[in-house]
Amino acid sequence: MHVLSVSSLKGGVGKTTVTLGLASAAFARGVRTLVVDLDPQSDVSTGMDIQVAGRLNVADVLANPKEKTVRQAITSSGWAKVHPGTIDVMIGSPSAINFDGPHPSVRDVWKMEEALATIEADYDLVLIDCAPSLNALTRTAWAASDRVVVVTEPGLFSVAAADRALRAIEEIRRGLSPRLQPLGIVVNRVRPQSIEHQFRIKELRDMFGPLVLSPQLPERTSLQQAQGAAKPLHIWPGDSAQELAADFDSLLDRIMRTGRIPSPDDPRP
Repeated sequence: MHVLSVSSLKGGVGKTTVTLGLASAAFARGVRTLVVDLDPQSDVSTGMDIQVAGRLNVADVLANPKEKTVRQAITSSGWAKVHPGTIDVMIGSPSAINFDGPHPSVRDVWKMEEALATIEADYDLVLIDCAPSLNALTRTAWAASDRVVVVTEPGLFSVAAADRALRAIEEIRRGLSPRLQPLGIVVNRVRPQSIEHQFRIKELRDMFGPLVLSPQLPERTSLQQAQGAAKPLHIWPGDSAQELAADFDSLLDRIMRTGRIPSPDDPRP
């Protein structure tokens, strides 16, 4: 089971929409996927059409990361009505903010790792939608992760936030979790005609080299529309949606190669 955190230390760059796009690509490919909604805003849970009534949620898991609690906090996405496949959500909750203090204990930091270890046989890929800060929730996600993808946009402050995020990943890798590595930086909401955007993308490449992933994701309304309708991007009509879906397919290819995730089309080793 490969665990990828989707992070940004600056709000408003489309981190959750990138999580949903990757989840849609994984579901379309038939990869057994769990999305952990660790952002207290819980937008991923909304965008994946889940029923929360009678279920536990991620805050309950952080309070008690035992298998019974973990399984009661996970439910199938409504996307599974579109076509068969495993696409589940660990339900988000505003109460998760209670676990987001600035100085988590070592015990607290490892709670998501402990929780995910109980369901390791059930999934090939786990995507964690992180809180947009570097407090306890993000550290808890990173401690449970193999890789982190940093989402940014081509603007001055976002470039600085990406730099902060990569430094923080290295700090946690050295101090806490040696397996943690950055997957790279996804540049989101790009307007190809914008001279400012092209300048900022060059600046990112000059600073971070091959960590800047291709393709960059263009600004499109189709992803917001699919999100608002709680549908996977890959079934959303229109050329722009399908072009964006192909971009997410390319990013998923990178994730699967890095994580050695077997393709459902291949015989398992």
